[in-house]
Amino acid sequence: MKISQFKRTLGEYPQDRLSFVLPDNEEIPPHFHITEVGRVEKTFVDCGGTVRSVVNCCLQAWVSDEDPEHRLSPERLAAILDKASDILRGDDLEVEVEYEDCCGLSQYPVSDVIREEGTLKFQLTSKHTDCLAKEQCLPDCCSGTGSGC
Repeated sequence: MKISQFKRTLGEYPQDRLSFVLPDNEEIPPHFHITEVGRVEKTFVDCGGTVRSVVNCCLQAWVSDEDPEHRLSPERLAAILDKASDILRGDDLEVEVEYEDCCGLSQYPVSDVIREEGTLKFQLTSKHTDCLAKEQCLPDCCSGTGSGC
């Protein structure tokens, strides 16, 4: 989901509750804080030698058990995003949520939003690795002469 759609949804339902639903359908605890909004740029060389880059908006969600009554409203999150507009440089970036659970720190793309009983449920999805240069990296495998693809 792009920032523009994310912000539009927040603006349409400013008094709803917010929820981020992890890929396993568990929810980030409702007393989360958004501690960072960032423009994350990654430039890299793939295994075939092609230089690539990706840019996204990352919202860092943090949970403090010392503040179990905290609730972030859509209106407040929209205001935080507005404050970050100079560094985000536009609304065309994909939104990801960074969250630390028992297994470590992960980033989850926001794939959808469902409004249910006064709650905006932002669905998070998993990220996966992939070979970006299969035609160069695994030519025998992927051309049908090998047995891997």
